[in-house]
Amino acid sequence: MKHAFSVRIGPVGFRIGSDWRAPIAALETLYRDYPQPHDGIPDFTVRLFARRPWRRFIRPSVEIGGDYMLPEAAPLPLRQGLLAAEMAMNLQMALGARRYLLLHASAVERDGRALLMTGISGAGKSTLATLLAAKGWRFMGDEFALLDPATGLIHAFPRLISLKNDAIAAAEAAWPDARMGPLLPATPKGDIRHMVPDARAIALMDMPATPALLLFPRYGFEAETRPVPPAEAFVRMTQASTNYVALGEAGFRALTGLIADVPSVAVDYPDGASAIDQVEALWSAL
Repeated sequence: MKHAFSVRIGPVGFRIGSDWRAPIAALETLYRDYPQPHDGIPDFTVRLFARRPWRRFIRPSVEIGGDYMLPEAAPLPLRQGLLAAEMAMNLQMALGARRYLLLHASAVERDGRALLMTGISGAGKSTLATLLAAKGWRFMGDEFALLDPATGLIHAFPRLISLKNDAIAAAEAAWPDARMGPLLPATPKGDIRHMVPDARAIALMDMPATPALLLFPRYGFEAETRPVPPAEAFVRMTQASTNYVALGEAGFRALTGLIADVPSVAVDYPDGASAIDQVEALWSAL
């Protein structure tokens, strides 16, 4: 395509091509500290394109494509081209990744051990990972945690942090010097702003961690924690994985091993400070 950019996020390399310069310029700016794909060969290709030639110029409309596509996916306006690129990279992972069991979870690391947080949209897992990283944890990702079926280790996928609505102000307060992308108002998920992970997250993104705790956070409720039985945790995590079925027996063994080895806890919290206190207490008790 006319405009292109390549980047590696954790173990996965991407090449993004676009009919427009603007989305590529935004990616180049925000991912400037990231490495290139291994040996210059990307794992996935992304395409941002106009379905009709005039859509490049008249009410520019960005279609999402690449190695894997969802034909029914609605296009986005060009002003949301950065969001389209991020969605397209996530789509390639969700539909095409087979090396790792993908867990739709945020992840942070301390002392070689990983804390995984998963939940429905709005549960606060991305915000909580961002706040914990500001307290010294290593940020490993907010979209996918990559579980290696062969080793049981969690590999980082520290893409841009997608902050939504009230989470934008919370992250800006915790990370006043962070590099931020443009504010994207009125997207299908509300207002979105992308934040670049800190330098430590990028420098150590090839370092895996041993999973130690699985959290199911829920924002907007009185502070409470409760253990999650293994059967419930297993069902929740099958729903939180985009390639569990595709991996077959390897996915089953990886997920049952994770559930058997790692305690699972549900955490309700009213605000970020309370959530951090709860996480620290659970972590100290491991």
